[in-house]
Amino acid sequence: MISPWENRRVLVTGAGGFIGSHLVERLLAEGARVRAFVRYNSRGDPGLLRMLSSQELARIELVAGDLQDDDAVRKAIQEIQVVFHLGAMISIPYSYRHPVEVARTNFIGTLNVLTASREFEVERLIHTSSSEVYGTALQIPMSEAHPLQGQSPYSASKIGADKLVESFSCAFELPVVTVRPFNTFGPRQSARAVIPTIITQALTKETIHLGNQDTKRDFTFVQDTVAGLVKAAEVPGIEGKVLNLGTGQEIAIGELARKIIQKIGRSVEITADPVRLRPVGSEVLRLLSDNTLARKTLGWAPEVSLEDGLDQTISWIKNHLDLYRIGTYEF
Repeated sequence: MISPWENRRVLVTGAGGFIGSHLVERLLAEGARVRAFVRYNSRGDPGLLRMLSSQELARIELVAGDLQDDDAVRKAIQEIQVVFHLGAMISIPYSYRHPVEVARTNFIGTLNVLTASREFEVERLIHTSSSEVYGTALQIPMSEAHPLQGQSPYSASKIGADKLVESFSCAFELPVVTVRPFNTFGPRQSARAVIPTIITQALTKETIHLGNQDTKRDFTFVQDTVAGLVKAAEVPGIEGKVLNLGTGQEIAIGELARKIIQKIGRSVEITADPVRLRPVGSEVLRLLSDNTLARKTLGWAPEVSLEDGLDQTISWIKNHLDLYRIGTYEF
């Protein structure tokens, strides 16, 4: 059976990132012709795409630039059929320090993607949002109708980007679908995220330094997030929709840390690190998805359990500890 992606011209922004690199890998396996947009640096570093095989890398058209550069974005989208927009500044702690850069990249960058997608009449644009736009849960589970709360400069920038997407759908009938992943995890993720932070310290230290251990999150394995992104591009007639990609299950960070320690099998203490705490009003205490719409609309459901996903992630990190600055607070 021939894949629907065979020879389709696809652009992935943020292709050098954690989810982006896994998405590129999946699209290549499906036979797509992938153009990968990565942020320019003088080292020519393609980010996590370097983890792909030489055969896979040879099939990628690598384009370096900045989402804030409308000309670079236009050139990247020209002759493309489907755009997956994952490019963003994603660190919440970094957004406290540099809110202007985060706002410009996430808002203006998305505007540039929308404008070019409209100009070149792409068949579909998949815009990647974030569960952070919901803020602390006001109702559980959190459906796509949950109020949006800008509790950090990052979440505010993503809310702004989501609303730009909504406006282009309404005003110009741009064929766009917004997906809202909850906390994605898996191999290749940096220690900016909590699961690699816990694993790297549990493997090598006597004490794990964490922020708020009482917050609860809905963790989705990266393969499942990527599957949702791909389905959002395949299913007909869903333009304009917003879809949560989460498991519908939650776990407190402290409990998660204890689970990981048990899997690793070392005697490790957990301590609270004030440096890792968000400002009180900015802390998102609970995120738990209602994934009903994605299940019904996409025929999507998470397939990898938290237990299996953690096992795969621990195994990968064990073999790639040299990529991490263990114990350093990454923001």
